[in-house]
Amino acid sequence: MFYRKLEDKKVQCYLCERNCVIPDGKVGFCKVRKNQNGKLYSLVYEKLQSLQIDPVEKKPFFHFHPGSQVLSLSTVGCNFRCKFCCNPNISQTEKIVGKKVLPKEVVRIAAENNCQGIAYTYTEPTVFFEYAYDIAKLAKKEGLYNVFVTNGYAGEEAIDKISKYLDAAVVDVKGSLDQKFLRDYCSVPDGKPILEAMKRYFDNGVHVEITDLIIPKIGDDLKKVEELARWIKDNLSENVPIQFIGFFPSYQCLNLPYTAVETLKKCRNIAKKAGLKYVYAYTSQDPGNPMNNTYCPKCGELLIARYGCSMVDNKIKDQKCFSCKEKISIVEYSHRC
Repeated sequence: MFYRKLEDKKVQCYLCERNCVIPDGKVGFCKVRKNQNGKLYSLVYEKLQSLQIDPVEKKPFFHFHPGSQVLSLSTVGCNFRCKFCCNPNISQTEKIVGKKVLPKEVVRIAAENNCQGIAYTYTEPTVFFEYAYDIAKLAKKEGLYNVFVTNGYAGEEAIDKISKYLDAAVVDVKGSLDQKFLRDYCSVPDGKPILEAMKRYFDNGVHVEITDLIIPKIGDDLKKVEELARWIKDNLSENVPIQFIGFFPSYQCLNLPYTAVETLKKCRNIAKKAGLKYVYAYTSQDPGNPMNNTYCPKCGELLIARYGCSMVDNKIKDQKCFSCKEKISIVEYSHRC
């Protein structure tokens, strides 16, 4: 899907915002879409590399079916080159590896393991779009929900096409979309397409949540945090949840420190002052941090308690605070811990 033929057997892929022009016999930036004699092929269709059952909070979705279980999956490949990637063996590999698993088999596995949905995650789901799309169509027929964990660098047509079957998307922002940071550490020239993708998912009726990875020294500009928070309020909604994620040393950034809890507190306070109602902060060094919980934006009551990536208590019923009856912006799931 999503390519046009050019002269000399070249093709242009417009699946994502890179819009790669690919000569015959070569692959695009993602390394998993190849031009073969003037036709563009996915090299990872039905080549499943990662498969695991997770709580939906691990994705992390905090306002979408809390307490439910998802079947998480991915192939190899990515359209970013993040120097701090926590899954480089999947995203940055030069080899096309994976086990052949048909879309209908993925849906069967989800159903047999009592999962309520399927998450396309671990690397960028856009690069295995055709596989995700075919799975998602079948999943919806079986009553399962579909969620993307995405960097938001997909093309407009791809977003519109998957939105028909996509229930929710968490957009993983890095460094509050600081342009120099994105260019130097993600090989991304401009963060504007990511903002446009957020809005397009949102306008298409997809439930949107946002994470912002805060990396000490290179991606922790508090002015950019404020700019992002204000943009979300002005262009999406004050009810869109955002979670500030603490960095841990990984891949090519092993020399950088963990993000300080105090820094995450500052980010959270800035976003709340900018007008966002549901603001979270998480670090693996402090999984029981109260900034990971959901509170009523009106009366302050604790509504959902979490430890790490798991929900331990949920007092929301019928999308309302149990105490003051304030409406809570959440997509509920009937399960209760």
